Amino acid sequence: MKTLIRPALTLFVLLSVVTGLIYPALVTGFAKMAFPYQAAGSMITQGKVVVGSELIGQSFSGARYFWSRPSATGPMPNNASASSGSNLGPTNPALVDSVKDRVATLRAAHPDQTGPIPADLVTTSASGLDPHISPAAAYYQINRIAKARGLAPENVKRLIDAYTEYPSWRIFGDSTVNVLKLNLALDASGKV
Repeated sequence: MKTLIRPALTLFVLLSVVTGLIYPALVTGFAKMAFPYQAAGSMITQGKVVVGSELIGQSFSGARYFWSRPSATGPMPNNASASSGSNLGPTNPALVDSVKDRVATLRAAHPDQTGPIPADLVTTSASGLDPHISPAAAYYQINRIAKARGLAPENVKRLIDAYTEYPSWRIFGDSTVNVLKLNLALDASGKV
């Protein structure tokens, strides 16, 4: 038995050092050299102040801002330390009720919109941290934002179009709009 313990412990320590220290240090060092912006969390700054990350959603509720996709994280929305979906199935009454509540809120905030509400404005993402909405979800909010900011709806639409991110090679995935970037561009437009 003693002849087996020493090689096992040696292998355990060696693999722990290689896979727990050396490999992560090499990968992190390479990432910081090759992709410094992404390796630092894709942080968005204004001046020297970090205002958020491109990768983690933020909640916006004011009439002057684009609203993000709902978040299922707790105890607050878009809590990166509690990333998870709601795990509620499509027939779960709690999910049905929460979607109905979100639909009612959107209908009240957008009385001029009579068409269908984009699904990403009333359903949460798998991680609960999605920073993007679809262009359709952004277009749905144009009139509310234009009215609240005193902007022409065409100007708000142009801003959405300018901040629409297209899929890789225009074939893999869907077009999206990063809500934080779009709201920062709205603020920079001068009409707050």
